[in-house]
Amino acid sequence: MSTFESLGVKKAYQKALAELNIVVPTAIQQETIPVLLSKKTDFVGLAQTGTGKTAAFGLPILHRIDPSKAEIQALILSPTRELVQQIKKQLFKFTKYTQHKIFVEGVYGGEKIDLQMAALKRPTHIVVATPGRLIDLMERNAINISAIRTLVLDEADEMLSMGFKQELDQILRETKNVGQTWLFSATMPEEIKRIVKDYMSPNAVKVTLNDREKINPNIKHQYLITHLKNKFNALVRVLEGFGEERGIIFVRTKLGAQRLFRDLQDEGFSVGALEGDMQQKERDKVMRAFKNKSLQILISTDVAARGIDVRDLSFVIHHQLPEQLNYYTHRSGRTARAGKTGKAIALVLPSELQQIHHIQKELEVDFEELIPDNPAS
Repeated sequence: MSTFESLGVKKAYQKALAELNIVVPTAIQQETIPVLLSKKTDFVGLAQTGTGKTAAFGLPILHRIDPSKAEIQALILSPTRELVQQIKKQLFKFTKYTQHKIFVEGVYGGEKIDLQMAALKRPTHIVVATPGRLIDLMERNAINISAIRTLVLDEADEMLSMGFKQELDQILRETKNVGQTWLFSATMPEEIKRIVKDYMSPNAVKVTLNDREKINPNIKHQYLITHLKNKFNALVRVLEGFGEERGIIFVRTKLGAQRLFRDLQDEGFSVGALEGDMQQKERDKVMRAFKNKSLQILISTDVAARGIDVRDLSFVIHHQLPEQLNYYTHRSGRTARAGKTGKAIALVLPSELQQIHHIQKELEVDFEELIPDNPAS
């Protein structure tokens, strides 16, 4: 069995990882870390959210930083404010036992740009950024990325689906001569293939976790057949079956999220909602309450859920099946993290059974039909 020591990770980082209870490297970490530590190369990694990608690219980046040089040596691009904050926090924790301080700064929208400009005047070795805010800082000459040796595109497909194509192209043009570019993505749409072709070396190392590993094997997939008029009652029964356990309910639209939030609140559930048009302040407030466990259930649209990483969630409920196959994987991957088990339950109308068969076939997962009397068994 691989260990972080056998992958080539330095003792100081091993100690910090052990303290964080990260002991056995995940598949993407086993495939990625030795390559990125041992040679200078462009890299493409295909792996789902929740598979340990931050450590897979974060540890090799930290190994390559020269703390004696007070300049930005690595740039990590990520789609959302939450992910930027999460990556920054994790890198900080990894460096707990390093001899020399490595400074990481996070920049993202939704916060005063002046504060971020002031922070960047301090010695900074690694910048984690959302594409929009980075461009803004570049245009104000508030950030210098000319010395960066490593550029990481994390969740590249998400950045594109959120409309950052133009910004990514601009950043990639500016950093075309950096030492190495590492791209991580859950899927490989045409736009990602174009980025790889236009901005990365043809000799880039490619690592793909096979399809069976894309869906976490610790997730139990279930579906409950219901009718439109009974759907809410079916959902309530499922939630009651989970007792005090915590989870996320996914809906397709922001109106659906708002309506379901009101209805579940009226039923006495401890619930919060996230949807795309929320003010950042409101979103942060809901996420804080969910993370500190004062909210039990979160309702979210697919767009609003980007960047959510909350541990110890027992279930994910698909109130409606997602429009895209990869969304099913993204949604379901919110449960059963860090080696735990979890359930993904779909509430389906009889006309949607075909979709269940399609998901089952394409993602190679086994669904179990739930009997209405015992929905969370």
